[in-house]
Amino acid sequence: MVKLKINNTDYEVPDGLTILDVARGAGIKIPTLCHSDGLPHYSSCMVCMVKDNRTANFLPSCSALVQDGMDIDSSSEEVISLRIKAVELLLSEHRAECEAPCKVVCPGGYNIPLMNRLLSAKNFEDAVNLSIAQLQSTPLLCTNCAGYCENACRRKKVDIPVSIRNMQIFISQQIPQENTLQNQNILPLKKSKRFTSHIGKLDSTELQEWLKECGNDVTRFREIVDTESAANESESCMHCDCRAVDNCRLRDIADEFSVKDQGGKLVNSPIQKKININSGLIFENAKCIKCGLCVRLCEDSKEESGLCFINRGFVSIISEPITEDFNNILKSKSNEVIEICPTGALSKFK
Repeated sequence: MVKLKINNTDYEVPDGLTILDVARGAGIKIPTLCHSDGLPHYSSCMVCMVKDNRTANFLPSCSALVQDGMDIDSSSEEVISLRIKAVELLLSEHRAECEAPCKVVCPGGYNIPLMNRLLSAKNFEDAVNLSIAQLQSTPLLCTNCAGYCENACRRKKVDIPVSIRNMQIFISQQIPQENTLQNQNILPLKKSKRFTSHIGKLDSTELQEWLKECGNDVTRFREIVDTESAANESESCMHCDCRAVDNCRLRDIADEFSVKDQGGKLVNSPIQKKININSGLIFENAKCIKCGLCVRLCEDSKEESGLCFINRGFVSIISEPITEDFNNILKSKSNEVIEICPTGALSKFK
């Protein structure tokens, strides 16, 4: 047995446990990004750092094993400050937007990206229910709005902006008179202010990457008069938002520590969307924090190729093996790597 202290409380625990194991067992919250139970330890994010007061050393709690006599500090200002610096370092090369530009500038905060996805999938019932949830018995702002969403639409830099305003107006006109929410799975808007990452400046080549999610040979409609024109126009959306907008551990931790996103970004990896046509897996390297969870999850698999680290040092990135095509990897484990990814770097095409 090992005797140690965590936050001035004595513990006696079996040998071979990590500091994180003991802390969690005691109900002490320590944030993590690169750790997952059952996978080999790989200390990379450093947001789980603690201090051993006995030696004055800082340790990654997810991989540091308990030792007799340890006096662990997991919550002092010094420790929290170190964790904040770790998050800021991760964000310095995290070229991603939590929210799409159209939604950010919308006076009503309408979930435009979700509306576009519902319409392109011809899921008109849920599109109407989303409109009901967003309005909540208030008038639609789009009718008298100057169209800030379309001015911010990234599609504008390619040809013309998506006809967001007219799509929103058309869908709102389909709301039944009783104005009742039909689908309880679509939640009302969340008005709370959250951390938002910024993508930084896009070059012309990077801009073209966003077109990969648009339909091919889409017929454009400025006036939306029926469900067909709404569905067709929605397919021109470049989907600039993050699919992990409400399920991103990096964003949650940045929120918790009140971290501000840096104005400039280190361009370690260009904006690139890889889409696996066989499994529907999307990989966006610029959102990846190189935690290695997806690599470790699949490294023992002999049936299929997975993701791996390539290059060395600061320019190392996660990618498909250099001898393999992205369309041929993770044929059966796409959902598992998406689930374990702490950001929106891995997601499903839909």
